[in-house]
Amino acid sequence: MSAVLLLNASYEPLSVIPQRRAMSLLMRGRVDAVTDDTVEVRGASNSWNVPRVVRLRRYINVPRRGARWSRQAVLQRDGYRCIYCGIEAGEKQRGLALTKRDFTVDHLIPRSKGGKNTWGNTACACPVCNNRKGNRMPHEAGMPPLWEPKTPRVGYLVASGEIPASWKIYLEI
Repeated sequence: MSAVLLLNASYEPLSVIPQRRAMSLLMRGRVDAVTDDTVEVRGASNSWNVPRVVRLRRYINVPRRGARWSRQAVLQRDGYRCIYCGIEAGEKQRGLALTKRDFTVDHLIPRSKGGKNTWGNTACACPVCNNRKGNRMPHEAGMPPLWEPKTPRVGYLVASGEIPASWKIYLEI
């Protein structure tokens, strides 16, 4: 089943919705077709052409929230790459290939010294570096970070697979 790109009244991409939802919004008069590019939806006795891009008739305010901190999100943000030595998942360390499960979240300012679970205080670390740093600050352990951990950008639409040509003018591709 193909999906439909939903735009705000300002032509800003909001989300990718199922055809069924797009058809419901069209029938209730909540959206307008933006493109002539359609996909056919067949029912038991009828078939309808649903546009691949629809735009809301009324503008909705969508507040942009920051990304929620989590252990998994920190590891993904850093691409399973150690902030201290730069080793990545799949590379060998001490003769063993590291997997994503081997990486841990390290607190640059340790929790015992008042460090919090925040984007700017946590980073991905390999087990060797995390053990070596221990309960010390990076400068105390002589382990300067390779980069500064930051809050990831959010507020963008993620579309995967084959993206219809009619979507590309509305998405930053």
